[in-house]
Amino acid sequence: MSKSSKNSFLMQGMILAAASIVCRVIGLLYRSPLFGIIGEEGMGYYSYAYNIYNIILLIASFSIPLAVSKSISARLAKREYINAQRIFYGALVYAIVVGGIASLIAYFGAPTFVGHQKGAALALQVISPTIFFSGILGVLRGYFQGHNTMVPTSISQIIEQILNAIFSILMAYVLILPYLPSKTITYEIARHGAAGSAIGTGVGVLTGLIFCFIIYRAYQPKVKIQMKHDRTKYIESYGNILKILLLTITPVIFSTAIYNCSATIDQTIFSNILVGKGITAKVVSGFYGLFSSQYNVLINVPVAMASALSNAIVPNVSAAYALGKKDDMNDSIQMAIRFTMMIAIPCAVGLGVLNSSINGLIFGAVYAKGLGAAMLRIGAVSVIFYCLSTLTNGILQGMGKMRVPVKHSAISVVVNIVVLWLLLTYTDCKTYGLVFATMAFSLVMCLLNAHSIKKYTGFHQEITKTFIKPALSAAVMGVVCFLIQYGVQRVLPFGRVCFAICVIIAVPVGALIYFAAIIKLKVFTEEELTKIPKGNLIVKLAKKLHLL
Repeated sequence: MSKSSKNSFLMQGMILAAASIVCRVIGLLYRSPLFGIIGEEGMGYYSYAYNIYNIILLIASFSIPLAVSKSISARLAKREYINAQRIFYGALVYAIVVGGIASLIAYFGAPTFVGHQKGAALALQVISPTIFFSGILGVLRGYFQGHNTMVPTSISQIIEQILNAIFSILMAYVLILPYLPSKTITYEIARHGAAGSAIGTGVGVLTGLIFCFIIYRAYQPKVKIQMKHDRTKYIESYGNILKILLLTITPVIFSTAIYNCSATIDQTIFSNILVGKGITAKVVSGFYGLFSSQYNVLINVPVAMASALSNAIVPNVSAAYALGKKDDMNDSIQMAIRFTMMIAIPCAVGLGVLNSSINGLIFGAVYAKGLGAAMLRIGAVSVIFYCLSTLTNGILQGMGKMRVPVKHSAISVVVNIVVLWLLLTYTDCKTYGLVFATMAFSLVMCLLNAHSIKKYTGFHQEITKTFIKPALSAAVMGVVCFLIQYGVQRVLPFGRVCFAICVIIAVPVGALIYFAAIIKLKVFTEEELTKIPKGNLIVKLAKKLHLL
């Protein structure tokens, strides 16, 4: 693979990853005031509603960006500009029809879908129209990614998350006003607060859609010129395009849906078993609120990076596969996995070591030593498994092996269900059962995906530089971060100031130590560093620090 191709693929991935990380950080920042407004019970209701919304969205349209990106990039690689545009139109019709039906199902089926958690029904009904708008937005984002640019998608994601944060807090407060003043979080406050937060999600998606449509219109003059000079003899009919979309989008959707439906299955099993043991639905909702709104939110921050690289690699792999360039494809796979692990491994160690400071800083001192921090300490390693499984899913889909991730997801979900059922039924682990079950799911998924990639491409995964050396570097970093946290918490009073100082000191010091370690251990040689985006700047910095 040429240096320019590598730079293009990694640069686009880094742009989308940066935007995804920014979005997750914004999501973290607004969780604390939202927690203060609607409480653990309200967050539990919102999480139940959001998980159901998410699985319906996944089935209807969530994976459309990936599928549209793959289909368009394959045609652009062959300079079939007219067919690429017709793919876009066909996908748009698909999203409108399927998204509209899914929205109606979510709205009218809400009371049934939420099961024991009746307080979540209103939030699900409020968020249901968002499914329709998300489908159209997904087509536009896939269109841009297929043209090998992640900038419109990245900017729209940040705008979407900012509006989501603002309106989630604002509308949650507005909807609970009739039930104030109250010294405790009542059922009505929790129920209406969750619905207000759901409004924020809808406003964010709608704003992102408007932005992407404006950018799409700006693209059209260039696209029309390309179409005018298109010399493709075979113009695909819309009937054939619909068939291609169904054969391409449907497996991707089912793969992603099965991959993500474990959250919905988990919450159902969790609620039913614990309620069956005599724990009230309100307490169960509070437990699940901590798991979904603290542990899951923090774990998903670094996973956003892998998801972004997955989206970035699909057009690259798809184009190389369409042109029969197997070496280029394997080169992209190797670089993407190594780059992902270089970030995911230290993130997992950092979250595990700094669990009390991070949780306390974001959610308050009461949560620094509570269940949320304990779950993060135990389950931080799943960051590595989720990042790897997310990336390898995208690789297999880019190769056109649509059914393989579906099969692997199904197997992983079964493992997840068995582990969770056994732990909740025969032990008293409660919320920790969710942590161990999701860890099992992600581990099985990434192992199965790795086996299939090797089977279909002959790809041999390099182990030492990809996993062992980054792990050793992260271990050194982890020890230093732990000592910093221990020292600060011994000196300062236990509170947000203490947590902030811990994070402000430990994170940059840890990052510098990790950077020095991976350079010294030669995870990347000087030549390899120059081939990644801003590689020359990294080499220059390493030499100034006498690391090279």
